[in-house]
Formats: sequence, C-alpha cells, structure tokens
Amino acid sequence: MKQLDRLRTLGLFDARVPRYTSYPTAPVFSAEVGASAQAQALAALDPAEPVSVYLHIPFCERLCWFCACRTQGTKTLSPVESYIGTVEKELALLARTLPEGLRMGRMHWGGGTPTILPPSLIHRLAQAVKAVIPPTGDWEFSVEIDPTMVDRAKISALAEEGMNRASLGIQDFDPKVQEAIGRLQPFDITRACVEDLRAEGISSLNADLVYGLPHQDIARLDDTVSKVLELGPDRVALFGYAHVPWVAKRQALIEEAALPREVARHELANHAAARFTAAGFAAIGIDHFARPEDGLARAAQSGHLRRNFQGYTDDTCPTLIGLGASSISRLPAGYVQNAAATAAYIQRIEAGQLAGARGHVMTGDDLLRARAIEMIMCNFRLDRRALRAAFGKGAASLDPDLARIAARFGDFVTLDSDELRIRDAGRPLTRIIASAFDAHVPDGVRYSQAS
Repeated sequence: MKQLDRLRTLGLFDARVPRYTSYPTAPVFSAEVGASAQAQALAALDPAEPVSVYLHIPFCERLCWFCACRTQGTKTLSPVESYIGTVEKELALLARTLPEGLRMGRMHWGGGTPTILPPSLIHRLAQAVKAVIPPTGDWEFSVEIDPTMVDRAKISALAEEGMNRASLGIQDFDPKVQEAIGRLQPFDITRACVEDLRAEGISSLNADLVYGLPHQDIARLDDTVSKVLELGPDRVALFGYAHVPWVAKRQALIEEAALPREVARHELANHAAARFTAAGFAAIGIDHFARPEDGLARAAQSGHLRRNFQGYTDDTCPTLIGLGASSISRLPAGYVQNAAATAAYIQRIEAGQLAGARGHVMTGDDLLRARAIEMIMCNFRLDRRALRAAFGKGAASLDPDLARIAARFGDFVTLDSDELRIRDAGRPLTRIIASAFDAHVPDGVRYSQAS
C-alpha cells in the first residue's frame, strides 16, 4: 500500500496524459499543414523504401458506447459503397502523386467496422489499393474484425486478398459488462469466428481487451482472460478504458457510478497482466502481450519495437500513408491528417484534391523528443548514447528534462550518463514520465487518465 500511495502522489490516478501513439499528438496539429504539404511529402518518398498503409472504414451497424473512435452508424450498405467509391478516387489522386515503383510492406484496415464490407466490396477495395501501391513479397495485411459482423464468406474474401493477421475486438466477455457498454458478443460467436479464420489459413490472431469497464471486477475479468486464452491468440492488447464523454458523446450512455474506481482499475490491469505472463506471454510495453515466437516479442527483445497509431508494432516501414476519413499519414516531414468528418473528407476528394486538412511539420527538436518518448514507451529506457549518435550535441537539450525526472520520480528510475531507465516498480508511471519530454502541451485538451 505504501508503494501505491507513492504512485498516487506522482499522479498515477489523476494525471491525464497522452498515450503517445505519435509525437506531437494529434491535438497539436494545425490547419496550416494540409493537402499541399501532403502532396509534396508523398511525391518526395523514396520508392526503395516500402510504406505502410492504414485504411479507415468509419461505419458500424451498432455504435458501441465505450468507443471513442471516428465512426458513424448505418443500417444499409449504400453509404458504405459510396464511401468506397470516394476512397478509390483518393487512390487515383495518390497514383498521380506517388513516385513510380513504391511498394507496400504493411496494410491495416481499421474503423469503425471493416467487416461491415460484403465480399464484393472487400475485393474491390483491396484490389484498388494494391493497384496503386503493390505489396512486397513478404507484406502483412491485418484487419480489425468484429466477430458479430463477419462470416465465412467475408473471411474467405479477406484471405484471398492476402489478409494474414486478424485483430479481434473482444473488450470483455461478461454479459453484464457487455450490456453496460452496448456491445453484446457471445463467446460462442467469437470462437466460431476464430475457427473460421484458422480454417482459412489465418494463423496470426490479435485479441483486443479493455479494463476499467462498468461492472468489471477481478472475477469477471479473470473469466474473460480464461476464454481469451482458450482462443489461442498470438498477441493481446489490454487497453485501459478512457471515459471521455466530452469527446465521444455516446459514452454518456455509460453509468459512471458503475466504473471501477482508481485502485480497483489498477488491480484489474495487474491481474490480467499476471494471467497473460503466467500463460507464457511476454509483456510488451505498457499494455501489450505476445507469444515469445511472435514478431512483436522478437522486436521488443531486439530493441526494434515501435509505436504508431495502432499501438505497439514490429513494423519497420518509416512511412505510413493514411487513407479515408480522419486517417493520419506519418511522412518524413511530419504528420498530415485527412479531414476527420466523413462528409468533409468526401467533399475534398470530390473536389479533386487530397484530403489532408491539418498536420505538423517536424523540427529537429520534435524528432529528438519523438524518439526519446518512443524509447520510453517501448523499452522503459532512454538510450542517451543512441540519441547522441543520432542527434549529436542536440541530444543535450534533454538534459534538464532528465534531471527533473530523476528528482521527481526518485528510486522509481535510474539515471546515468548512458541511460534513463524506469524500474519495474515505476512502470505504471511510464506515460507520465514520457510526458516530461513533451514540448507541445495544447491548451484545454483533456487526455485520458494515466492508469
């Protein structure tokens, strides 16, 4: 309890800080960086370096109350098909912009619910992307799958187009928790989805879970973890629920009194983590777990783990091209986000221009701090020697921040001339420690809590 009190004093339960899937974070982006900068950066890409592609499908048949993603509900396929037509037009604009010979090393479909697409649209969309950015021979194609919104025909279509990793949205299997978040998903349906995926040769599976949901307790979450282990995923993401009804209005439907309190939430995360590590998973960063033979675990072991908008990744592509409404591209010069609202995105593309609406051009200091934050988030360690090798004397600009971290966090960290290291007991503070390097703190932005 004494250690928990110390963590509390350092902000674990009340600090609101970014998850640092990018640096600077998206609220820092400016409308001064848009479609023109996007086009210039895309045209200047080196065709010898494969790129990653993220494609956003912002449609759901049901809007889960806990979700804060950019989505919209639909009961018909008409707006979905129209949207795919707009994405095809965006791809046509990219075809005129990208350098010849560019290849795709990774593709990820997120949402929303990508599996809202029927087989015909799955084929149409996948082939449209591959026609503009052909895949490399060893590419990875992953898709976020709602087990209640997929069938064998859709899985077959995705497999035919090259899907080799599936990311299953689970959150929690307890019926009372599911009812409280507006997402009914029986275990039997999820298990049948996994069986269909494996029957189609998709052996790489991710499972996404959430702790801190209403009515969750140790017993309920323990039962969910047992069921997840029965499904046999290679990777697990264990995200903390971010209750931000001022951002996602649908979260107002969740009864705040039913949410686990601070310490209970902390204990839920620790219990689930202990279950996964006891089952042979390696702990990856602050909230992921992977089988030792999985690429994510190997990347963490070798020091090549990275962080992007989907969380932790072993993706080595330096560039990410975002397609669709609200998608963010990570380019050599910085970030560009497509218009967030679907209608605004469509309007820009229909006008014959790329959809970039806001972004950020990276300075040398941004690049240094981005790498420092990524080191902390991925490795719980800032390698000062590597930063000096990459950034020269400029790396010394972090020295005041390092001194403040050492003074504030005491024996939760160690600091010497070679590295800053977060000790095991201090790892719950990782996001707070990473925020000490953040030179961009926008006014009025409320991030999710650190625990």
